[in-house]
Amino acid sequence: MLLLCLIYLVFWFVGKKDNKKNINQTMLLCCKLYISESRNKEALDSIERAAKLQPETVIVKKFEDGAYNRVRYTMVSYVAHDSTGCPIYSPLHQTVVAMAEAAFAAINLELHTGAHPRLGVVDDIIFHPLGRASLDEAAWLAKTVAADFGNRFQVPVFLYDAAHPTGKELAIIRREQGYFRPNVTGTHWSGWIKPANYPERPDEGPSTISGARGVTVIGASPWIAAYNVPILSTDSSVTRRIAQKVSGRGGGLPTVQTIGLVHGEDTTEIACLLLDFNKVGADRVQNRVEMLASQEGLGVEQGYFTDLSPEMVTEIYVKSISANSN
Repeated sequence: MLLLCLIYLVFWFVGKKDNKKNINQTMLLCCKLYISESRNKEALDSIERAAKLQPETVIVKKFEDGAYNRVRYTMVSYVAHDSTGCPIYSPLHQTVVAMAEAAFAAINLELHTGAHPRLGVVDDIIFHPLGRASLDEAAWLAKTVAADFGNRFQVPVFLYDAAHPTGKELAIIRREQGYFRPNVTGTHWSGWIKPANYPERPDEGPSTISGARGVTVIGASPWIAAYNVPILSTDSSVTRRIAQKVSGRGGGLPTVQTIGLVHGEDTTEIACLLLDFNKVGADRVQNRVEMLASQEGLGVEQGYFTDLSPEMVTEIYVKSISANSN
């Protein structure tokens, strides 16, 4: 309750300074932007400089993984509406497009290598509602950004979850594109991944795919938590087998998606998406991984979240906006 009151007070003040848009200042959207690069500091610096061109967007978390050669930016801003209540603008749109432009200029997917699968330079963009915003508003922004990507960057875009007309799941798109099959030594991904089965025409952008840029998937959903569990083994086949038994698709925990990956020279890990962490949280995932690993004679380290909670994300955003308005 205290945090919600703080949101109201901060945004009342900001709104008094700028009445150009009809903004309900408790309606926030979060964007998680995944880029296939973490080792090239010059590339990341250019991407982050582009983000700073839009001061109304706050990067609340940056998560880099050198082994995966992947970075995720978690960003928050507001969504503005017209007089009828329809969403018409969010600073996140400009921020994501500017960061993508910098990423495409600095990164060539054909030269990329890492232990994490990917489909594109700008690999995945997902929007979540925060505060009093709705999933419909997150989906609106996802579709708006997707149309801009297709036209501006000539990159094929596949929509998923609430942004897709039928709610098509991200995992299905990825399976269609061969995302889960390593193309080097059975454990790593290198260069452009040619899809095993080309789906029908992408939702936005051209049907032809540039190997240098790949494709982008863009979606909207309620909050998804990412939780990784290190396995004390270099045997990726065993880790993948454990991962399958943890996932809902493999008969394990419902609302949990997993993939077993090499993570550095000495360990592997199970990367998990908790699609509804109020139903199945990290404790249940950790316990199941430990139980299955013990059956294989393997040790397990304590897992870790790669992102913040929705409450923490909102709090950081509010504090940042409050500091900038003083």
